[in-house]
Amino acid sequence: MKSSLFRPLKALAFLGREPVTLPMEPRPAAPQYRGFHLNDWEACIGCGTCEKICDNAAIRMVEFPDLADDPLKGIKPRRPAIDYGRCCWCALCVDICPTGSIALSREYVHVDADLNTFFILPDEQGIHGEGFAKGWAKSDDADLLDHHRQPMAEAGADERIADFREIVEGYDDQRAVIEASRCIQCGMCHDACPAHMHAPEYIRALWNGDIEEAVRQIYRTNPLPSVCGRICTHRCETACSMHHRGDPIAIRWLKRYAMDQADRGLVQRIAEQGQVGEASGRRVAIIGSGPGGLTAAYDLARAGHAVTIFEAQPEPGGMMRYGIPEYRLPYDKLDEDIQVIRDLGVEIRCNTRVGKEITLDSLKQEYDGVVLAIGLHLGRSTRIPGSEHPQVFSAVDLLARITRGEGFPLPQDAVVIGGGNVAMDIARSVARMQHAEYGRVGVTLTALEKRDQMLADEEEIREAEEEGVCIFPGRGPQHCVVDADRLTGLKTVACLSIFDEQGRFHPKYDETDEMVFQGDMVIEAIGQMPDLSMLDEQLNERLKWAGRRIAVDADGHTSEPWLWAVGDLVQGPDVIHAIADGHRAADSVHKALMGSTAQP
Repeated sequence: MKSSLFRPLKALAFLGREPVTLPMEPRPAAPQYRGFHLNDWEACIGCGTCEKICDNAAIRMVEFPDLADDPLKGIKPRRPAIDYGRCCWCALCVDICPTGSIALSREYVHVDADLNTFFILPDEQGIHGEGFAKGWAKSDDADLLDHHRQPMAEAGADERIADFREIVEGYDDQRAVIEASRCIQCGMCHDACPAHMHAPEYIRALWNGDIEEAVRQIYRTNPLPSVCGRICTHRCETACSMHHRGDPIAIRWLKRYAMDQADRGLVQRIAEQGQVGEASGRRVAIIGSGPGGLTAAYDLARAGHAVTIFEAQPEPGGMMRYGIPEYRLPYDKLDEDIQVIRDLGVEIRCNTRVGKEITLDSLKQEYDGVVLAIGLHLGRSTRIPGSEHPQVFSAVDLLARITRGEGFPLPQDAVVIGGGNVAMDIARSVARMQHAEYGRVGVTLTALEKRDQMLADEEEIREAEEEGVCIFPGRGPQHCVVDADRLTGLKTVACLSIFDEQGRFHPKYDETDEMVFQGDMVIEAIGQMPDLSMLDEQLNERLKWAGRRIAVDADGHTSEPWLWAVGDLVQGPDVIHAIADGHRAADSVHKALMGSTAQP
């Protein structure tokens, strides 16, 4: 009892004594000790996921202009700084890091009177640069991420070769939610997308089961979501931070899922939100109903302008309809996207070729602004000997004929020249027609590029091979073999290189390595170009050109005050780039019509 009562008085014995502080000597820490942070700056992509997951706001991303900045690869010029006045060493930043660049070391001693020294930019050497070993680090047992995407069901080769029905089946509810749960909301996809789609927001909405919010986020930047949910080149997935250690989020398939679940009334209601109530009294003509023209029409109609699209083909959609087979993009889904734009008041006049049924000059006189969105509907020729033979065709011409239901002589054996998606599309389309007609596939595809350098999507190449298309990469066409006016095949030689030291197209061949591919039809799929016959001589002279393309500024404005150009005509073939072009041009047109201070 006495001991307990007087024990506090023992402290009086130290009154007046000078305090003594002994230095803390670090001792070996356990292998999984959570000490100070380490960060491999080479592996770090600056995604900021560590900052977002920290509940204590102990992490701040710091910009470094000298670091690599590559949105297409999902790399930002910033690195995390740690505030040890806030850090609780929970290690969530380590567990969530998509690249595994962050770890915790076995170093745990830091004493300093300067509080600023407790705010550090960790690197691989640790807080004191003494190279302490790693403690808690990314492992299979310490990882909050699911590295594998949900599989997508699709028809097998034997089933899909029988017709032009859509191959990919789409996600069901369960797989869509699981796939959406993999997203760490880093925003790399947003930066990489030419249209800067709000993918993290619509993916989060899908994870929450909110289809309406997902569609609303999609329509903020993309008026053709059912199309892009199927055929977008999905650069966002290349930039996805999950791509560094596993599979990227299936961003394109999730967009498709959202649109497949939404009813038409919901989509139309969302598309009309933010639309200007009063008409501006201004009229805009758009030539071409591809993705660039449709996007510009969507934005301009919502801004209150009267928009008329002039389309040369029987149906709208441009190369989306007349250049992409229906097994990749069902035309009823394309029509659903287009109908939303029509319901905003956009008039689409099909079978109206500018330069024939109506002149460009008359559009200039009748409308307040004109947007060229004509796409690349003409194919380029190899110009090799024999390429003028009537059985040598352009891939884009044949794809358009197939869509229009126009017949052409179906070959017993076809040879396709090219290694891009258009080459794969025509090869696979002809293969389907041969299977239906002859019960067999006789298509050979030859490309200049080596197999790993071919421009076509990997899935397109794989599926073409599964469907019976024989692919021979690394071979250059030399001449079409013609015997007594009858086309019998294509002679090729091995391609050693495609470009010279200056990066110019200058193939080199091994003439001793010859192969002749038999075929009664040769199809060229080596590139596309626009049909500019609508431009009269005077306008052609006044316009500024960038090589073979019409020169435009950053907003798609040509050197003519009344004329804009968008899409493949100025950028090259890609739906999402054309959509981004359409947005920029519509904003520019609106400001030009209403004054430079007008809001888009």
